[in-house]
Amino acid sequence: MPTLFLSTPASACASCGCTLTADWLSQGLAAQPGTTLSLRYDYIPQNRLQTGTTILDRSLIELPNEREIERYTYNHSLTVTLDHQFANDFGIDVQLPILTRPHSTYGEDTTEPSHSDTNGIGDLRVVGRWQGLSTPGSVTGLEAGLVLPTGQFRQTFDEGPMSGEDVDRGLQPGTGTVQAVAGIYRLGAVTKTLGYFLHGGGQWALASRDGYKPGAFVQGSAALNYVGWNGITPQIQLSVRHTWRDSGAASDRPNSGGTQVNVAPGLSLKLTDRLVGFGNVELPLYNKVNGYQLTPRAKASVGLLAHL
Repeated sequence: MPTLFLSTPASACASCGCTLTADWLSQGLAAQPGTTLSLRYDYIPQNRLQTGTTILDRSLIELPNEREIERYTYNHSLTVTLDHQFANDFGIDVQLPILTRPHSTYGEDTTEPSHSDTNGIGDLRVVGRWQGLSTPGSVTGLEAGLVLPTGQFRQTFDEGPMSGEDVDRGLQPGTGTVQAVAGIYRLGAVTKTLGYFLHGGGQWALASRDGYKPGAFVQGSAALNYVGWNGITPQIQLSVRHTWRDSGAASDRPNSGGTQVNVAPGLSLKLTDRLVGFGNVELPLYNKVNGYQLTPRAKASVGLLAHL
């Protein structure tokens, strides 16, 4: 059976309600029992100011302004993933991101930019799966788990008029909340050389903390990969994601949530019998945001996956 890379609904970035599609190519899912360890780097340069489906020209926005006008957020994420599939249809996946996020913005009624560089470990994601619905030639599974509040959420601006003030909760390394994860997936083969992967799921906070509750999201994705080339597997994924607004007194509710449709071409490369390299570029086909939000032109991911 061909191996596809499972898309997982882990949060990849946040910027005043950023609702980008989750990362993929983050873990190898196969029918056989075993353990994998992966290291993945994601880069998401959010430098376009958008409202609805319209890209705004900042040069036409007068300062000072009654609302915050963001300049950029450059998201760098290094995620360590340990995945184990048992022989009894059960598996577990553990992910821990390490984040750094330079950010610049014009605060309300200011004419000079403020800067921050939030960084540290993010929220730990622990998800179990059961593949007892599988049939010969395909794998069907259910997944459920938790995102645990291991990341900091009280970092502050270090330069500018807002120096010393708390950075928006959507920009912090962690949310401070426990979130539930649930989904269903199916992996199989269309032909001997063409595999497919389908996934649907969501994530939602179980409670608020210190006046903040991140918006829930649902996502569906479909992927194809071609295994007819020796050691090189091109892949493509189409995903649709909808995120509801954040809530609570500490949230930027008007400027959070939205809907995206993205396409992500990529490939995996077999380096040795136990080591695989992978990468992809995710491109927006449709993006609609609430309020004013920063969005990227593209997102890039590269990584290594080792079969232990």
